Amino acid sequence: MTRLLPVRNELLGGDARPLYLGWLARLGNGELCDDEFEPPVPAGLQALTPAQVALAEFLMLDADWLAAAAESSPSILASESNGSEDNFDPWLRELSVDEMRAKLRMLLQGRSHEAERTLRNAFLKWEKGRNTKHLNLPRRRRISEIESRVAAHRAIRERREQEARQAAEARRREERTRYLTSLLEQEDTAWSSIDAQLRRTTGSAYDQAFQKLQDLAEAYANVRRDAVFRRRLAQLMSSHGKRGAWLARLQKAGYLWQPKS
Repeated sequence: MTRLLPVRNELLGGDARPLYLGWLARLGNGELCDDEFEPPVPAGLQALTPAQVALAEFLMLDADWLAAAAESSPSILASESNGSEDNFDPWLRELSVDEMRAKLRMLLQGRSHEAERTLRNAFLKWEKGRNTKHLNLPRRRRISEIESRVAAHRAIRERREQEARQAAEARRREERTRYLTSLLEQEDTAWSSIDAQLRRTTGSAYDQAFQKLQDLAEAYANVRRDAVFRRRLAQLMSSHGKRGAWLARLQKAGYLWQPKS
């Protein structure tokens, strides 16, 4: 819930994106009909704030529906989101003396947050009215129109996720190959490590020794040196071939080594 706290200040500052996310939640809950129109589309739906991302997660919004809904959302220009001096000055010149005195009185009374909120809301209202006259605002779509775009965004998301999984798997294989190569570069040390673990005669030591043995088997197989692995394992079994718990692990894994009589 801590992640959601900034949403309140965003709403008070005139950011309508949390309200649109709430409407999408109603849509996801099946509360709306396909022929209903969406509310006015706020700017910046493609780049939600951290608090709005947390809100979307809390509301369990479908990512594909959100992407489809964001298609007609204009981007937020830095000057518009930050409120630059170039944006403020034309509006400030239109304020009456009484309006400015009222806000200064609020500041002197220790109501700075309220003064900032009312000033910002008044500025955003003025700016919205000016933009309505000069800009082509996004057309409000029917729910069925948004739904028609969901499948395309789902395909894009699934392709990206598949590419990410493939990239992660490729990295894992590369790391695995480097590790197995390092084992063979110091194979005597690796076999000595297994021998030392087996001499501890504990279940956890056997597990660690068996894991290292499996790694060595894979490393030898990768370079077609299986015969070397079998020979080194036979040497190891000459010292540990009567350890029942160890033999059980080998047999279960398919090595099928039997203790010497």
